[in-house]
Amino acid sequence: MSRRRRGRDVSGVIVVDKPPGISSNDAVQRAKRLFGAQKVGHTGSLDPLATGVLPLCFGEATKFSRFLLSSNKKYWVRIKLGIATDSGDADGKVTATRKVENVDVAKIEDALRFFRGEIDQVPSMFSAIKYKGQPLYKLARQGIEIERQARRVTIYTNELVQFGDDELELEIHCSKGTYIRTIAEELGEMLRCGAHVIALRRRAAGPYDESDLTTFDELEAAREKGSLDSFLQPVSSTVREWPEVKLTDNTAYYVRQGQPVIVPHAPTSGWVRLSEIIDETSTRFIGVGEVLDDGRVAPRRLVS
Repeated sequence: MSRRRRGRDVSGVIVVDKPPGISSNDAVQRAKRLFGAQKVGHTGSLDPLATGVLPLCFGEATKFSRFLLSSNKKYWVRIKLGIATDSGDADGKVTATRKVENVDVAKIEDALRFFRGEIDQVPSMFSAIKYKGQPLYKLARQGIEIERQARRVTIYTNELVQFGDDELELEIHCSKGTYIRTIAEELGEMLRCGAHVIALRRRAAGPYDESDLTTFDELEAAREKGSLDSFLQPVSSTVREWPEVKLTDNTAYYVRQGQPVIVPHAPTSGWVRLSEIIDETSTRFIGVGEVLDDGRVAPRRLVS
């Protein structure tokens, strides 16, 4: 006998403004309780110190969360020069204190050139990457260090927006898997004074940015009014920036059977958002597909 899931069968995306001091999983559990939902997951961890854009996927939206995990991100970060910590941020233990000497905007700008474009980055021991099933940060807190392989990431932009009183602020647009704390640590070493992150805010994750944000206080108030579900963005919003391929009811039938189809005027390559035509003015999202070499559109992930 199958075990019945507890909670409401609710689907969609909430983009919460994660407050400081809680983990991404804490945010997931809080949202799950608020909505009484069966299934909720986040789309990439934010450190407890960090705030900002944290998309939470409910129900059917969890099928598309991997596309958000692999999406580009934007951050604002404040970095303290002269102090290094074991974690690379303000939550860690101080490991070194040095004078900040002869550091000016020109030297910072010169150092930032090495943190643009494609770079190799060794993940922090205080990251959520798992080693034999254990997150690295748990091992780090036990004083255990594991050898990590460098990963290739892309920094699209990395701009200095303010410098003064041994603190600097950066705006960073980067690929998935980029560790901002590692940039801060390595920048501090290049400036010969050490550094760590004292504030971090995610400003965008994939298709979502700060204009999509809602707070837990707003969600609590909406729950009291019975309007909580109005904050849910549709499942299709996870891939709203992708090109749309509109399918007739006949073509959509074959797609639902898992068969590639020919669609006139479809893109010639890449991933696409699949929509079934309802009438002259509306469509229904049915999932995502990929254009094959022969031009047919193959279904890859569909909603139930």
